[in-house]
Amino acid sequence: MKIGLFIPCYVNQLYPNAAIATLELLQKLGADVSYPSKQTCCGQPMANSGYEHLTQSCNDLFIENFSGFDYVVAPSASCVLHIKDHLHSHADEKAAASIRGKIYELVEFLTDVLKIEKLDACFPHKVGLHQSCHGLRGLHLAQMSELVAPDFSKPKQLLNMVQGLELTELDRVDECCGFGGLFCIAEEAVSVKMGKDRITDHTKHGAEYITSPDLSCLMHMEGILQRNNSKVKIIHIAEILNCSSIKA
Repeated sequence: MKIGLFIPCYVNQLYPNAAIATLELLQKLGADVSYPSKQTCCGQPMANSGYEHLTQSCNDLFIENFSGFDYVVAPSASCVLHIKDHLHSHADEKAAASIRGKIYELVEFLTDVLKIEKLDACFPHKVGLHQSCHGLRGLHLAQMSELVAPDFSKPKQLLNMVQGLELTELDRVDECCGFGGLFCIAEEAVSVKMGKDRITDHTKHGAEYITSPDLSCLMHMEGILQRNNSKVKIIHIAEILNCSSIKA
């Protein structure tokens, strides 16, 4: 299968190690991965600001970059959800619809398409899993705790395959971290308080690292951790799944 690797702009600029880990992991699993070098922002910040009508150039470029692949994979639940819900084209809606149907966040690609049952990974640390809202309620990477339904978690399923990793139990397994894109700007005080509460749930259960499929949430919590001189670190799930005992 031919995979187009979509690396969101903020991941490219601020967390390149997560992008590299995603590429290496997919290659280890036998995928033929290409990185279209002309890719830019998917347009999510503009759409979330109420300017989706101005994102057509982003959409057209995305279609130009990622048409022709069997799958498009990205290490960001929020950006993937944006493309799934909002990628359209006045010139070629058929191509846009095709991409909307074959773009996957990394975790769901590993579990739903590749159907991974074993990983050669080692990360001997206590890890807290943050279920991002976009991944949880948009992409259904895990069951929402408010529903009376069978429980599942695709990120947890993969993390349980990592040698030496100990997942911490949380009091509130899918509480929002308070980032919310523009929410953290418009409602800064509320956003910070939510972030502090989310971090406290992880730290009081002994987490050394907090991981998630969404680096935007991790970026928000990392800022709070650093301001409080915390020793707890954030790490994207791709970096854990790609990690050997030497790297850890």
